[in-house]
Amino acid sequence: MPNFIDRRLNPKDKSLGNRQRFLKRARDELKRAIKDQIKSDKIADVDAAHGVPMPARGAGEPTFRSSPTSGNREHVLPGNKEFSAGDRISKPDGGAGGGGGHGAGGGGSDDDFQFILSREEVLDLFFEDLELPDLVKLSLKETVTFKPHRVGFTTSGSPTNINIGRTMRNSFGRRMALQRPSERQVKLITDEIAALEAETPLSAETRRKLTALRDELTTLERRRRRISYVDPVDVRFNRFERQPVPNANAVMFCLMDVSASMGEREKDLAKRFFVLLHLFLKRRYGRIDIIFIRHTDEAHEVDEETFFYSKQSGGTVVSTALEEMQRIIEARYPSDMWNIYAAQASDGDNSSGDSERCAALLRGDLMRLCQYYAYVEIIDERETEIFGATDNGTSLWRAYRTVEGEVPNFHMARIARPGNIYPVFRKLFTRQAGARTRN
Repeated sequence: MPNFIDRRLNPKDKSLGNRQRFLKRARDELKRAIKDQIKSDKIADVDAAHGVPMPARGAGEPTFRSSPTSGNREHVLPGNKEFSAGDRISKPDGGAGGGGGHGAGGGGSDDDFQFILSREEVLDLFFEDLELPDLVKLSLKETVTFKPHRVGFTTSGSPTNINIGRTMRNSFGRRMALQRPSERQVKLITDEIAALEAETPLSAETRRKLTALRDELTTLERRRRRISYVDPVDVRFNRFERQPVPNANAVMFCLMDVSASMGEREKDLAKRFFVLLHLFLKRRYGRIDIIFIRHTDEAHEVDEETFFYSKQSGGTVVSTALEEMQRIIEARYPSDMWNIYAAQASDGDNSSGDSERCAALLRGDLMRLCQYYAYVEIIDERETEIFGATDNGTSLWRAYRTVEGEVPNFHMARIARPGNIYPVFRKLFTRQAGARTRN
């Protein structure tokens, strides 16, 4: 029976097969570790390689062992000099605990080791928990788009890329260096031969000149044939290299309600949505800024640590976050130079009369400045059946429904579990026909 051995080199001298088997064996532990890291790390650091601590119990490889309940295991271990097969070994002194035990502080244990996950592996584990289809996984992991640019010349290439000017310049220089006879030299000798042949009668001196000129003409023509007009060594092709397509700048505004009604579960779902939005925009634009705005009855621009983990709480006035966003845009992000995206996460609770003000702010200047605005309302799983297929809901939801019907680049959805995040995110990919350019 033939044996096939794969001798192809692994990338960077690593055993790719062993790595894949380990990932399959330790998948649950890796998913748990990635989920914990994403909850604690920064949004901008999710799309990177991660070092995951793996406990020793999850790092062992499967091995074959003898069954303790069956089989005949009469064997002698290597290095034995005292016993033979079938001998009985007396129990060591020291009672039931044995004499080989270690006291407090004795013995040793195996330390955890760090397993480095690549960016693609991190994204695979992260998206798997979010129940995203493969199309979106591939779209998020693809690199920046490239476009060919002229970067000089090369000696090989497609005939359609021949550079005529550079090729003829090289041909002219080579002909000068090798002293290839020119058309003018050949024409002068040809004309002189014709003039001498026209003389009648031909003298001996004329015949001698004709013979010398004809020999010289034969030599010139032979040299012209040997030194070609255009040689393959002269040919030059236009060289193209794929360079990243320059992208415009983008800014993402993350607005979140941090009032008393928003608990740890709601903030975790919000961060998962913001992570997906950040990954999408990072693939689309070369530079992206993230602005975090949190609000209770007041709104403030904060860092990510404060945005997700601050213990501040209070009442709820959503319009303050929209006003703060508009103020920051006017001060730092002119709409003619920046692509502006916004995502708002809230449980829908709002003070009386403020929801209508929020809708008015969005219909005004705010949505004319934004490329896209997504509102995510985080609800309890028990409310999914009540609110999932109807327009009923909080006052903020009903007010935003009127905006969604009027503004094409505004979308909203409810989220009750991680798997519900995708419907909102999918609209970012499919929003083509309704896309609107700024005035």
